[in-house]
Amino acid sequence: MHDKMATLLPAVTRLAALQDECSAVLPALFDACSVLRFDGDQLTIAAPNAALAAKLKQQLPKLQDNLLKRGWQVNAIRIKVQVGNIAASTTRQKELVMPEKALTAFEGLKDSLEKAPGNQALMEALENMLKRHGKIR
Repeated sequence: MHDKMATLLPAVTRLAALQDECSAVLPALFDACSVLRFDGDQLTIAAPNAALAAKLKQQLPKLQDNLLKRGWQVNAIRIKVQVGNIAASTTRQKELVMPEKALTAFEGLKDSLEKAPGNQALMEALENMLKRHGKIR
């Protein structure tokens, strides 16, 4: 078992180094992408969706030139769209924090609205938002 792992270590190290190089050349694009394979002189990159793959495809000449300058013998680059495994790991939920002053202003707006049928949806939306932010229980 250890012998098999020992033979994989150089390949994994090489792919990790190549991933770092690609991230250094295209930091904004490569955050969600990953190096899948580097066989011979062909590099295969995984992109989480077709839109990012299209943007990445436009940058392939720049990526290839920079990798060649950094000592990587890359003569061809393929992009493979792999929706499931990359997208799930890179999606982060943003948590918005609303300032207390804004919450107080929204609470004042909700309290000052006339209790008319036309205002009901707005009042409910304000109340739900205030509940989400802990202003109303």
